Amino acid sequence: MIKEISKVVYFINTKKKFIIISLFFIVIIFLYFFIFYQLPSPRKLKNYQSIPVSTQILDRNGKLLYNLYSNQKRSIIKINNLPKYVLQATIAIEDKNFYYHQGISLVGGIFRAIKDTLFRQQLQGGSTITQQLIKSALLSPERTLKRKIREIVLALWTERIFNKDEILELYLNQIPYGGAAYGIEEAALKYFDKHAKNLTLEEAAFLAGLPQAPTLYSAYNNPDLALKRRNEVLKAMYQQKYIDKNTYELTIKKPLTVKPFSEKIKAPHFVFYIKSLLEEKYQIKDLETNGLKVYTTLDLDIQEEAEKILREEISKVKNLNVGNGAILVTRPPTGEILAMVGSVDYFATPSGSFNVTTALRQPGSAIKPLNYAVGIERKLVTPATIFLDVPTCFTSAGQSKNYCPVNYDGQFHGPVQLRFALGNSYNIPAVKMLALNGVENFIASSSAFGITTFKNPKNYGLSLTLGGGEVKMIELAQAFSAFANRGKVKNINAILKIKDKFNKKIFELNDQNIKKDVKKSLNLPNYFAIKGKKTISAETAFLISHILLDNNARSNAFGSNSYLVIPNHAVSVKTGTTDDKKDNWTIGYTPNFLVAVWVGNNNNSPMHPLLTSGVTGAAPIWNRVMTYVLKNQPDLWPIKPENVIGKQVCWDSGDLMIKKEDGSESCQSRFEYFIKGTEPKESNIKKQLVPVTKEEKIAPPNWPDIEMKEKTIIKDMFGIYCFDCNHDQEITQVIKL
Repeated sequence: MIKEISKVVYFINTKKKFIIISLFFIVIIFLYFFIFYQLPSPRKLKNYQSIPVSTQILDRNGKLLYNLYSNQKRSIIKINNLPKYVLQATIAIEDKNFYYHQGISLVGGIFRAIKDTLFRQQLQGGSTITQQLIKSALLSPERTLKRKIREIVLALWTERIFNKDEILELYLNQIPYGGAAYGIEEAALKYFDKHAKNLTLEEAAFLAGLPQAPTLYSAYNNPDLALKRRNEVLKAMYQQKYIDKNTYELTIKKPLTVKPFSEKIKAPHFVFYIKSLLEEKYQIKDLETNGLKVYTTLDLDIQEEAEKILREEISKVKNLNVGNGAILVTRPPTGEILAMVGSVDYFATPSGSFNVTTALRQPGSAIKPLNYAVGIERKLVTPATIFLDVPTCFTSAGQSKNYCPVNYDGQFHGPVQLRFALGNSYNIPAVKMLALNGVENFIASSSAFGITTFKNPKNYGLSLTLGGGEVKMIELAQAFSAFANRGKVKNINAILKIKDKFNKKIFELNDQNIKKDVKKSLNLPNYFAIKGKKTISAETAFLISHILLDNNARSNAFGSNSYLVIPNHAVSVKTGTTDDKKDNWTIGYTPNFLVAVWVGNNNNSPMHPLLTSGVTGAAPIWNRVMTYVLKNQPDLWPIKPENVIGKQVCWDSGDLMIKKEDGSESCQSRFEYFIKGTEPKESNIKKQLVPVTKEEKIAPPNWPDIEMKEKTIIKDMFGIYCFDCNHDQEITQVIKL
């Protein structure tokens, strides 16, 4: 009997043990899935792995232009770089026992939270700084018992991994301060337009009071409540002996002054140009969360001055139907973009955000220097070469009608040397130059200059030299860099260096010609250190540049005191205006600065004909910007290559002036430069029998009723000009190509 009872007792005890063990495992399993399943590791807080950090786009001097972020704008700052009172203010109002607890506060926090939960049916905070960090960085914001328990577990775990200063630094970089501003650095920038390291005591106190209720305590929404909250923080700091009574009483009397609410982006066209470049290298998600620091080539001072000048000057010519403009400032030897203003007002509707500097526009005569450079480089012409600026039509097989260019002033100027043809921007000589070069050769050469938009030569005619093909301003600036760089084209660069969120350099533009402060007096670049494709010789680059800075060479068209003159500085410059008056350009340079300006209308409506000279719209803007960047700069331009020589040439023919035995000169002369070996070998002016009409004009081929007479003539590559003939209503020359 006893044996049987023992068996029953044993069975019961065994069953109880089984039930207890089973219940124990059930509880363990429940706790695992309830609390520990998919519990994030606090180790993810290390190096901000779990915290999204904004990518900062900065100018060359570290001035913030824009933050790239998804929902949280955040910049990391080290705790050692913060004033002590920033830390003290946060501890005083958020967690006065921060340095004494192990992650949770039983008396001040957990017990109060339990009481509020039981008696108010509302789950309250009672959170330490460590818990708030965990809640913000690793857990969802839901108010549930499960989340609270997980928060406590993770807080205890976190305190075992990180020391107190590390936790406080993570907290200050993680916590929200209102709107998209996360972390003390972004908060300081948002409310006070300064870095957190420069915060004053009263500013630090205001920011420390925000995280509990950023909207409620916002100085924008509730300024009186924000001031009251700031003073509560200061009182807590005084009570906890972080500040003395005198400091407390003085500080609470100070007004709360925050900067006007603004999320305005600086240099917006440039910023989004940079963003497009970054997106070619990085995923958008990585850009918004990985905390890159992108130091760009832009100089914000030059940028803001350019923006101001453009606004002011465009407002002056609105009566000429000019609605928009664009400016690009670069450093030719490095390709750095110093300023990019893509439209007069980025925020204007409907198309202010359109970036003209990267868009296709017709360049007008601004393309001519490339055409003449190709001719000089091929030794087809020199600056003294004669072009006959007379009524001319060009015809070719398969062409339905002749092409008959005219000059912008409607006049013909007779025999003109290349220097004056380019300087005064005459059209007929430029077309003859392209006919001599050949469209196909010119397009191939344009590609070497960095122009990518001229594709199939069959799509273009001789009007290409007058701006008949579209280019991008950014590529035109790149092409002109060849003239400033002694023949080397320098690709445009917009990024100096990129650092990751740990301040490790992951990209740097290496170029010994880069100078951080471009406003200081700069020497000429080290031309031999310029890395770039040599497109033309240094000699050709010098000759084109010298023509474009020669005020005498352009005075017939622009006058001697135009906006193309920068007092006390030699600057090479070219204008351009399309025939339909839809595009008006000025582009000019020294070895250290290039400024390109465009004015027109985004909808392609034509401007007023008064802009025809090329110095009414773009040139005043160009003049002001160039004057600004050249302030305090030395004037050492241009440098003549050794293989360029100077000679006296005749004003009328470009022939070499010859000293006669009696000491007199063979002609009225002027000084000209040549690539050694290309100076004129024979005279262009001759006495010659030529067919003339009854009106004493040179007769075209197959002209009836002609007479052969000896005349003084000069020729160019396509025809002849008679000095002592009748030039009233001249007969058009037809050139067959």
